[in-house]
Order: sequence, then C-alpha cells, then structure tokens
Amino acid sequence: MINQVTLVGRLTRDPDLRYTAEGKAVSNITLAVNRHYKNASGEIEADFVHCILWGKTAENTTNYCKKGAILGVTGRIQTRQYDNQDGKRVYVTEVVADGVRFLSSKSAQPVQSVAQREELPFA
Repeated sequence: MINQVTLVGRLTRDPDLRYTAEGKAVSNITLAVNRHYKNASGEIEADFVHCILWGKTAENTTNYCKKGAILGVTGRIQTRQYDNQDGKRVYVTEVVADGVRFLSSKSAQPVQSVAQREELPFA
C-alpha cells in the first residue's frame, strides 16, 4: 500500500517550534493549497492542510520561513482522534512531513531543501 503526498502551498502563519519532553523538535504548519478550478463565482478556492514537521526539518523551517512563504512538502497522511473538552470525538487528518523544500525567498536565493534525516546537512 502507498501513503505518499506532495503539496505546494503558502504558509498561513509563522511556524511554531516546540520540543517534546525527550528534546525532539516539532513544528506544526498549515499550508494553503490552491485548487485547480474556479468555483461558481469564478474564484480559486484553497484547501488548508495541517502538516507536522520533526527534527532539523522543523527547526530549519521555523528559522527560515515566515507567513506567506511558498513551501513544497512531501510526506504521508496520518489520521488521529481525541475527545475534546465537551467529550465529543474529534478526528484529525494531517500530513507528517518527510521533507520540505523552500520555494520562495525574500533574498531570491537558490531553492533550499531540508531532509528529514538528521545526518544530512542543511543545504
């Protein structure tokens, strides 16, 4: 079975970097990904996809990307569930990133790539 996704979109807000109790970096981002068609009003709609970044990928994305930056994200789709404060079951679908590619830069530098593997240096 295959669970692989590739997205290109804009950050809807600055990434938020946190660390787990074990010291592992984690960042949550939301990408606005345009659809390939216009709605009845002639407007292009967007889907807002939640993504989770880990390790150096999380740290580098937080350090180098801000709201509005264009990112390419590859990863896998994951679903989870939890009970909210009202006792209602909530289902969440998100992308766990394997890699992130920075596709825009304020300084017009060449495209930068971040790999999930810790042993690879930041390009």
